[in-house]
Amino acid sequence: MTRLNIELACQNLKQGNIIAYPTEAVWGLGCDPHSEPAVSEILRLKNRPVHKGLILVSGSIDQFEPLLSKLSREHRDTLSASWPGHVTWLVPDTDRLIPGWIKGDHQSVAIRVSAHLAVQELCFAFGGPLVSTSANEAGEEEIRSRLILEDKFADKIAGIVDGYLGQAAKPSEMRDLLSGRVIR
Repeated sequence: MTRLNIELACQNLKQGNIIAYPTEAVWGLGCDPHSEPAVSEILRLKNRPVHKGLILVSGSIDQFEPLLSKLSREHRDTLSASWPGHVTWLVPDTDRLIPGWIKGDHQSVAIRVSAHLAVQELCFAFGGPLVSTSANEAGEEEIRSRLILEDKFADKIAGIVDGYLGQAAKPSEMRDLLSGRVIR
């Protein structure tokens, strides 16, 4: 399995490849969210239907502009108070800035500013948000072991970013920004 530093990971992302990387709780799969073929391949690997949508992760809240530009001050403060952190927010995409292959059948998009250093470095070096989804098939347990990750995905992805998982016990909490409702 190819071990990737941040620079090699970004080269692969820009070439439309899929990478794996450590997050706060589990190993994640990622790609360029603007590459429909790469997103389609992640969905195929996970056996996940496109209508469910995917999460975008970034290194800072600024990487989500202009998606956040029409939010109220109160909503922006809510996001800022939880980020960087382990909370994913469903944010309305009123201007339809995010492609359907990311949002699925939803009017909102799931976004998170990660507190994990490797994810932050990756997003900063890449120059924007990445698709972030747990490295497991739909319905299966999330992967916390690098050995299991390599066993399941070694021949299906470009490589794995070096690093360690964070200390979170489970994937990020997901909340709807407009209602405050906890989704997971």
